[in-house]
Amino acid sequence: MQQNFNKISDRIAALFSGIFNLVHTQPNHQIEHQCLARHIIDFNKKQSSAQIINEAALCLRNTLNYRLFAFVIKREDGIDAWLDPSIHKKSIEKIILKDFSLESIQRLNYLNQSQLVHIYKFEKKFNMDDLIIYDLKEKNCYTKIYFAPDYSQLSFDGDLDLVKLVLQGAVTALSRLIKIKNLKSAAVIDPLTGCYNRREFINQLKRNIAGAIRHKNSLSIFMFDLDHFKRVNDTYGHLAGDKVLQEIVSLVQKNMRTNDIFARYGGEEFIAILPATDKIKAMELADRLRDKISKKVIAYKDDTIKVTASFGVAQMDLNAGMEKIIQDADTMLYKAKLNGRNIVMPGLIKIIPNQVLAKG
Repeated sequence: MQQNFNKISDRIAALFSGIFNLVHTQPNHQIEHQCLARHIIDFNKKQSSAQIINEAALCLRNTLNYRLFAFVIKREDGIDAWLDPSIHKKSIEKIILKDFSLESIQRLNYLNQSQLVHIYKFEKKFNMDDLIIYDLKEKNCYTKIYFAPDYSQLSFDGDLDLVKLVLQGAVTALSRLIKIKNLKSAAVIDPLTGCYNRREFINQLKRNIAGAIRHKNSLSIFMFDLDHFKRVNDTYGHLAGDKVLQEIVSLVQKNMRTNDIFARYGGEEFIAILPATDKIKAMELADRLRDKISKKVIAYKDDTIKVTASFGVAQMDLNAGMEKIIQDADTMLYKAKLNGRNIVMPGLIKIIPNQVLAKG
């Protein structure tokens, strides 16, 4: 990975050299080397793709008299698009859809969506004959950039070679940003299931316990294990077992709140943090998930696979440490297995106060 960042640093140095050479071999050129260099440095200070592209658009417009119409990034997992808010949106969208063989604009993730929602009545048309399309490729992203000379300026003197150097600087910064994000994701995400890994779960639990104590909120966790999962691997193969884990994780995530934390604790064992949730509510959620898992039919090649899960639930004890809540959930999970599996422990009846039962 260090070699990759060294290559990026080399490209940035080459960009500075290219700008310096272009400027100083054209004595009558009005572009200052320092101005373009500052923009390229600023690219690498930005924290998002939209910020980098906004900086590129600003540089092209104010320094080189070019208008950036669209900046499209094709990644491994989707397509991001930045559009100039003031242009006729549908015109450039049609071109992008054709260039990327997309059936609908729904496939595009707009990086500057908030800028696009309020400007339709101010849209300006542009001359398609002036449009320049420039492709740039990096290891982790492919970009297609749409721009044109801005003839509205009193004097047009934009240098296309400098424009391409600026765009290369923006793409290099984008590549660096994507690499950093991928590194961060790899450190906290389980690669098979896409949920948090055990290390990140512990980090999240520490933060959530501190927040619960500070705000005097309840906090619960549940831990579950797929019953007799070894049989799935032995009967259908490990690839089938992987498919089962992925399908179960997807099912659970779709049925949890957005602020709940879900992680793979190890093997076929999973764990979740439920902020602002007491034990009864946690057990109700766990039982709903248990029921959905038991009814889930997973197709693999010519086979259909069904599994069940055993759940252990625990609530945070304000007077105990973080290890206690995990230990309590693990103990309840063990009891669920001893009591026949495909159940939640403690069961609802176990914790309802006697006086409530008496009223019933």
